[in-house]
Amino acid sequence: MDDRIHVDNSPAVPGLIFRRFRGKSDYPHMAAVVAASAEADHIERTDTAETIAKNYQNLTNCDPYQDMLFAEVDGEVTGYERGWWWDDSDEVRIYASVGFLSPGWRRKGIGGAMLGWVEERLRQVAEDHPLGPKRYFQNYATQFQPGNIAMLEGAGYTAVRHFYDMLRPTLENIPNFPLPEGVQLRPVQPEHYPAIWASIHDVSQEEWGYQPPTEADYRAWLEDERRFQPQLWQIAWDTASERVVGHVMTFIDYAENEKYKRKRGYTEGIGVDRAWRRRGLAKALIARSLQAQVDAGMLESALVVDSENRDGATRLYESCGFRVVRRDAVYRKPF
Repeated sequence: MDDRIHVDNSPAVPGLIFRRFRGKSDYPHMAAVVAASAEADHIERTDTAETIAKNYQNLTNCDPYQDMLFAEVDGEVTGYERGWWWDDSDEVRIYASVGFLSPGWRRKGIGGAMLGWVEERLRQVAEDHPLGPKRYFQNYATQFQPGNIAMLEGAGYTAVRHFYDMLRPTLENIPNFPLPEGVQLRPVQPEHYPAIWASIHDVSQEEWGYQPPTEADYRAWLEDERRFQPQLWQIAWDTASERVVGHVMTFIDYAENEKYKRKRGYTEGIGVDRAWRRRGLAKALIARSLQAQVDAGMLESALVVDSENRDGATRLYESCGFRVVRRDAVYRKPF
Protein backbone atom coordinates (compact mmCIF):
# COMPACT_ATOMS: atom_id res chain seq x y z
CA MET A 1 0.00 0.00 0.00
CA ASP A 2 1.38 3.40 -1.02
CA ASP A 3 1.26 5.73 2.00
CA ARG A 4 2.85 8.72 0.31
CA ILE A 5 1.27 12.14 0.82
CA HIS A 6 1.27 15.01 -1.64
CA VAL A 7 2.53 18.18 0.03
CA ASP A 8 2.02 21.58 -1.56
CA ASN A 9 5.15 23.69 -1.97
CA SER A 10 7.38 20.66 -1.46
CA PRO A 11 11.01 21.68 -2.06
CA ALA A 12 13.03 20.17 -4.89
CA VAL A 13 15.23 18.01 -2.68
CA PRO A 14 16.43 14.86 -4.50
CA GLY A 15 15.00 11.70 -2.93
CA LEU A 16 12.51 13.59 -0.72
CA ILE A 17 9.07 12.08 -0.13
CA PHE A 18 6.36 12.65 2.46
CA ARG A 19 4.34 9.80 3.95
CA ARG A 20 1.97 8.79 6.71
CA PHE A 21 2.68 7.33 10.15
CA ARG A 22 3.33 3.55 10.04
CA GLY A 23 2.78 2.67 13.69
CA LYS A 24 5.34 1.21 16.07
CA SER A 25 7.96 0.75 13.36
CA ASP A 26 8.29 4.54 13.24
CA TYR A 27 9.09 5.02 16.93
CA PRO A 28 12.86 4.36 16.57
CA HIS A 29 13.00 6.80 13.63
CA MET A 30 11.16 9.43 15.68
CA ALA A 31 13.52 8.97 18.63
CA ALA A 32 16.54 9.42 16.36
CA VAL A 33 15.14 12.62 14.81
CA VAL A 34 14.21 14.05 18.23
CA ALA A 35 17.69 13.28 19.59
CA ALA A 36 19.42 14.97 16.63
CA SER A 37 17.11 18.00 16.89
CA ALA A 38 17.55 18.30 20.66
CA GLU A 39 21.33 18.39 20.41
CA ALA A 40 21.25 21.10 17.74
CA ASP A 41 18.66 23.17 19.61
CA HIS A 42 20.24 22.92 23.09
CA ILE A 43 17.15 21.11 24.41
CA GLU A 44 17.69 18.36 26.96
CA ARG A 45 15.61 15.29 26.11
CA THR A 46 15.97 11.57 26.66
CA ASP A 47 13.25 10.23 24.36
CA THR A 48 13.49 6.57 23.34
CA ALA A 49 11.34 4.43 21.09
CA GLU A 50 9.82 2.94 24.24
CA THR A 51 8.91 6.27 25.87
CA ILE A 52 7.46 7.59 22.61
CA ALA A 53 5.37 4.44 22.21
CA LYS A 54 4.02 4.88 25.72
CA ASN A 55 3.20 8.55 25.15
CA TYR A 56 1.36 7.70 21.94
CA GLN A 57 -1.01 5.44 23.85
CA ASN A 58 -2.51 8.53 25.51
CA LEU A 59 -2.85 11.03 22.66
CA THR A 60 -5.89 13.30 22.89
CA ASN A 61 -7.73 14.68 19.86
CA CYS A 62 -5.10 13.25 17.54
CA ASP A 63 -5.14 10.27 15.17
CA PRO A 64 -1.47 9.83 14.26
CA TYR A 65 -2.41 7.84 11.14
CA GLN A 66 -4.25 10.90 9.83
CA ASP A 67 -2.68 13.83 11.66
CA MET A 68 1.03 13.11 11.19
CA LEU A 69 3.42 13.65 8.31
CA PHE A 70 6.86 12.08 7.86
CA ALA A 71 9.65 13.38 5.64
CA GLU A 72 12.06 10.85 4.14
CA VAL A 73 15.12 11.38 1.96
CA ASP A 74 16.30 8.26 0.12
CA GLY A 75 14.38 6.11 2.61
CA GLU A 76 15.76 7.77 5.75
CA VAL A 77 13.34 9.56 8.08
CA THR A 78 14.59 13.14 8.40
CA GLY A 79 11.63 14.77 10.15
CA TYR A 80 8.00 14.60 11.18
CA GLU A 81 5.10 16.86 12.15
CA ARG A 82 2.00 16.14 14.26
CA GLY A 83 -1.18 18.12 14.81
CA TRP A 84 -3.91 18.00 17.46
CA TRP A 85 -6.44 20.34 19.06
CA TRP A 86 -8.10 21.30 22.34
CA ASP A 87 -10.45 23.88 23.80
CA ASP A 88 -8.31 26.37 25.68
CA SER A 89 -11.48 27.93 27.12
CA ASP A 90 -15.09 28.45 26.14
CA GLU A 91 -13.88 31.24 23.87
CA VAL A 92 -10.64 29.83 22.38
CA ARG A 93 -9.88 26.61 20.49
CA ILE A 94 -6.26 25.73 19.79
CA TYR A 95 -5.05 23.73 16.79
CA ALA A 96 -1.48 22.90 17.75
CA SER A 97 1.40 21.28 15.96
CA VAL A 98 4.88 20.12 16.82
CA GLY A 99 7.63 19.19 14.42
CA PHE A 100 11.19 17.90 14.40
CA LEU A 101 13.71 18.05 11.58
CA SER A 102 17.24 16.67 11.59
CA PRO A 103 19.79 19.51 11.47
CA GLY A 104 21.36 18.44 8.19
CA TRP A 105 18.05 18.92 6.36
CA ARG A 106 17.11 22.34 7.69
CA ARG A 107 16.88 25.55 5.66
CA LYS A 108 15.86 23.61 2.56
CA GLY A 109 12.11 24.26 2.77
CA ILE A 110 11.17 20.90 4.30
CA GLY A 111 10.10 22.34 7.65
CA GLY A 112 7.94 25.00 6.02
CA ALA A 113 6.28 22.42 3.78
CA MET A 114 5.49 20.21 6.77
CA LEU A 115 4.06 23.17 8.70
CA GLY A 116 1.86 24.09 5.75
CA TRP A 117 0.59 20.51 5.46
CA VAL A 118 -0.31 20.20 9.14
CA GLU A 119 -2.12 23.53 9.06
CA GLU A 120 -4.23 22.33 6.13
CA ARG A 121 -4.92 19.05 7.93
CA LEU A 122 -6.05 20.95 11.03
CA ARG A 123 -8.33 23.09 8.87
CA GLN A 124 -9.96 19.86 7.67
CA VAL A 125 -10.38 18.70 11.27
CA ALA A 126 -11.91 22.06 12.17
CA GLU A 127 -14.60 21.67 9.50
CA ASP A 128 -16.32 19.15 11.78
CA HIS A 129 -16.23 21.49 14.78
CA PRO A 130 -19.05 23.91 15.62
CA LEU A 131 -18.39 27.59 15.11
CA GLY A 132 -18.12 29.82 18.13
CA PRO A 133 -14.70 29.86 19.83
CA LYS A 134 -11.90 31.92 18.37
CA ARG A 135 -9.51 29.54 16.62
CA TYR A 136 -5.73 29.73 16.55
CA PHE A 137 -2.87 27.69 15.21
CA GLN A 138 -0.20 27.19 17.87
CA ASN A 139 3.46 26.19 17.82
CA TYR A 140 6.52 26.56 20.04
CA ALA A 141 10.15 27.66 19.80
CA THR A 142 13.10 28.26 22.12
CA GLN A 143 15.59 31.11 21.98
CA PHE A 144 18.12 28.65 20.51
CA GLN A 145 15.98 27.93 17.41
CA PRO A 146 16.45 31.01 15.21
CA GLY A 147 15.53 29.07 12.08
CA ASN A 148 12.30 27.79 13.60
CA ILE A 149 11.42 31.27 14.86
CA ALA A 150 12.04 32.76 11.41
CA MET A 151 9.88 30.04 9.81
CA LEU A 152 6.99 30.62 12.22
CA GLU A 153 7.11 34.40 11.92
CA GLY A 154 7.32 34.09 8.14
CA ALA A 155 4.17 31.95 8.23
CA GLY A 156 2.28 34.60 10.21
CA TYR A 157 2.80 33.42 13.79
CA THR A 158 3.42 35.79 16.69
CA ALA A 159 4.90 35.06 20.11
CA VAL A 160 2.06 35.33 22.63
CA ARG A 161 3.59 33.92 25.82
CA HIS A 162 7.09 33.40 27.18
CA PHE A 163 8.34 30.79 29.63
CA TYR A 164 11.62 30.68 31.53
CA ASP A 165 13.79 27.71 32.37
CA MET A 166 15.27 28.45 35.80
CA LEU A 167 18.19 26.76 37.53
CA ARG A 168 19.46 26.70 41.11
CA PRO A 169 23.10 25.81 40.33
CA THR A 170 23.86 24.63 43.85
CA LEU A 171 21.85 23.03 46.62
CA GLU A 172 23.94 24.63 49.34
CA ASN A 173 22.52 27.19 51.75
CA ILE A 174 18.90 26.10 51.49
CA PRO A 175 16.77 28.60 53.44
CA ASN A 176 14.77 27.41 56.42
CA PHE A 177 11.29 28.75 55.68
CA PRO A 178 8.80 27.61 58.36
CA LEU A 179 5.42 26.09 57.56
CA PRO A 180 2.46 28.32 58.48
CA GLU A 181 0.33 27.20 61.41
CA GLY A 182 -2.52 24.85 60.56
CA VAL A 183 -0.59 22.98 57.86
CA GLN A 184 1.01 19.56 58.08
CA LEU A 185 3.23 17.65 55.66
CA ARG A 186 2.43 13.97 55.30
CA PRO A 187 4.16 11.11 53.47
CA VAL A 188 2.23 10.33 50.31
CA GLN A 189 0.17 7.15 50.29
CA PRO A 190 -1.65 5.66 47.25
CA GLU A 191 -5.00 6.58 48.76
CA HIS A 192 -3.89 10.23 48.60
CA TYR A 193 -3.43 10.26 44.81
CA PRO A 194 -7.00 11.36 43.92
CA ALA A 195 -6.91 14.25 46.41
CA ILE A 196 -3.49 15.39 45.18
CA TRP A 197 -4.62 15.18 41.55
CA ALA A 198 -7.72 17.22 42.34
CA SER A 199 -5.66 19.86 44.16
CA ILE A 200 -3.19 20.17 41.28
CA HIS A 201 -5.96 20.99 38.86
CA ASP A 202 -7.91 23.16 41.25
CA VAL A 203 -5.00 25.56 41.74
CA SER A 204 -4.03 25.37 38.03
CA GLN A 205 -7.32 26.62 36.62
CA GLU A 206 -6.16 30.24 36.52
CA GLU A 207 -2.92 29.38 34.70
CA TRP A 208 -2.50 30.41 31.07
CA GLY A 209 -3.38 27.56 28.73
CA TYR A 210 -5.06 25.42 31.41
CA GLN A 211 -6.98 22.41 30.10
CA PRO A 212 -9.45 20.41 32.22
CA PRO A 213 -7.96 16.94 32.77
CA THR A 214 -9.45 13.78 31.31
CA GLU A 215 -9.47 10.27 32.68
CA ALA A 216 -6.68 9.49 30.20
CA ASP A 217 -4.64 12.35 31.69
CA TYR A 218 -5.02 10.84 35.16
CA ARG A 219 -3.88 7.43 33.92
CA ALA A 220 -0.92 8.99 32.15
CA TRP A 221 0.02 10.84 35.36
CA LEU A 222 -0.02 7.62 37.39
CA GLU A 223 2.04 5.82 34.74
CA ASP A 224 4.62 8.56 34.15
CA GLU A 225 7.86 6.77 35.03
CA ARG A 226 9.87 9.98 34.65
CA ARG A 227 7.93 12.30 36.97
CA PHE A 228 5.74 10.17 39.24
CA GLN A 229 7.96 9.97 42.34
CA PRO A 230 5.66 10.45 45.35
CA GLN A 231 8.47 9.65 47.78
CA LEU A 232 9.93 13.08 46.87
CA TRP A 233 6.72 15.11 46.79
CA GLN A 234 6.00 17.79 49.37
CA ILE A 235 2.26 17.72 50.10
CA ALA A 236 0.68 20.15 52.58
CA TRP A 237 -2.60 19.29 54.31
CA ASP A 238 -4.92 21.70 56.10
CA THR A 239 -5.32 20.00 59.49
CA ALA A 240 -8.76 21.55 60.02
CA SER A 241 -10.39 20.65 56.70
CA GLU A 242 -8.18 17.60 55.88
CA ARG A 243 -7.68 19.01 52.39
CA VAL A 244 -4.53 19.20 50.28
CA VAL A 245 -3.67 22.91 50.17
CA GLY A 246 -0.17 22.95 48.71
CA HIS A 247 2.21 20.77 46.74
CA VAL A 248 5.57 20.55 45.05
CA MET A 249 5.80 17.52 42.73
CA THR A 250 9.55 17.00 43.05
CA PHE A 251 11.18 14.49 40.69
CA ILE A 252 14.57 13.35 39.43
CA ASP A 253 15.11 12.38 35.79
CA TYR A 254 17.77 9.72 36.23
CA ALA A 255 18.12 8.97 32.51
CA GLU A 256 18.64 12.66 31.78
CA ASN A 257 21.21 12.95 34.56
CA GLU A 258 23.11 9.98 33.22
CA LYS A 259 23.11 11.38 29.68
CA TYR A 260 24.27 14.85 30.73
CA LYS A 261 26.63 13.69 33.49
CA ARG A 262 25.08 15.68 36.33
CA LYS A 263 22.97 15.38 39.48
CA ARG A 264 19.88 17.56 38.95
CA GLY A 265 16.46 17.40 40.54
CA TYR A 266 13.30 19.23 39.49
CA THR A 267 11.27 21.52 41.73
CA GLU A 268 8.11 21.32 39.63
CA GLY A 269 4.35 21.20 40.05
CA ILE A 270 4.33 24.05 42.56
CA GLY A 271 0.87 25.09 43.69
CA VAL A 272 -0.90 26.57 46.71
CA ASP A 273 -4.62 26.79 47.44
CA ARG A 274 -5.96 30.34 47.04
CA ALA A 275 -6.92 30.58 50.72
CA TRP A 276 -3.36 29.76 51.78
CA ARG A 277 -1.42 32.15 49.56
CA ARG A 278 0.68 35.01 50.92
CA ARG A 279 1.42 33.01 54.08
CA GLY A 280 4.84 31.61 53.13
CA LEU A 281 3.58 28.13 52.28
CA ALA A 282 5.08 28.04 48.77
CA LYS A 283 8.54 29.02 50.05
CA ALA A 284 8.34 26.44 52.84
CA LEU A 285 7.41 23.67 50.39
CA ILE A 286 10.11 24.69 47.90
CA ALA A 287 12.75 24.64 50.65
CA ARG A 288 11.68 21.15 51.68
CA SER A 289 11.68 20.00 48.07
CA LEU A 290 15.25 21.24 47.69
CA GLN A 291 16.25 19.40 50.86
CA ALA A 292 14.64 16.20 49.56
CA GLN A 293 16.78 16.55 46.44
CA VAL A 294 19.90 16.98 48.58
CA ASP A 295 18.97 13.85 50.53
CA ALA A 296 18.66 12.01 47.20
CA GLY A 297 22.20 13.04 46.26
CA MET A 298 21.40 15.89 43.86
CA LEU A 299 23.63 18.95 43.44
CA GLU A 300 21.33 21.34 41.53
CA SER A 301 17.66 21.93 40.77
CA ALA A 302 15.60 23.30 37.88
CA LEU A 303 12.05 24.39 37.06
CA VAL A 304 9.97 26.11 34.36
CA VAL A 305 7.85 29.20 35.00
CA ASP A 306 5.39 31.31 33.03
CA SER A 307 7.12 34.69 32.76
CA GLU A 308 3.75 36.46 33.02
CA ASN A 309 2.47 34.57 36.04
CA ARG A 310 0.31 37.11 37.86
CA ASP A 311 1.34 35.88 41.30
CA GLY A 312 4.96 36.87 40.71
CA ALA A 313 6.26 33.31 40.56
CA THR A 314 9.54 34.30 38.89
CA ARG A 315 10.41 36.61 41.81
CA LEU A 316 9.38 33.89 44.27
CA TYR A 317 11.73 31.37 42.67
CA GLU A 318 14.54 33.91 42.48
CA SER A 319 14.15 34.46 46.23
CA CYS A 320 14.69 30.70 46.62
CA GLY A 321 17.97 30.78 44.68
CA PHE A 322 16.83 30.06 41.09
CA ARG A 323 17.95 32.12 38.08
CA VAL A 324 16.76 32.28 34.46
CA VAL A 325 18.91 30.28 32.02
CA ARG A 326 16.64 29.99 28.92
CA ARG A 327 13.60 31.68 27.39
CA ASP A 328 11.01 29.86 25.30
CA ALA A 329 7.88 31.12 23.56
CA VAL A 330 4.45 29.93 22.46
CA TYR A 331 3.51 31.18 18.99
CA ARG A 332 0.00 31.61 17.61
CA LYS A 333 -1.74 32.84 14.50
CA PRO A 334 -5.48 33.21 13.83
CA PHE A 335 -7.20 30.75 11.52
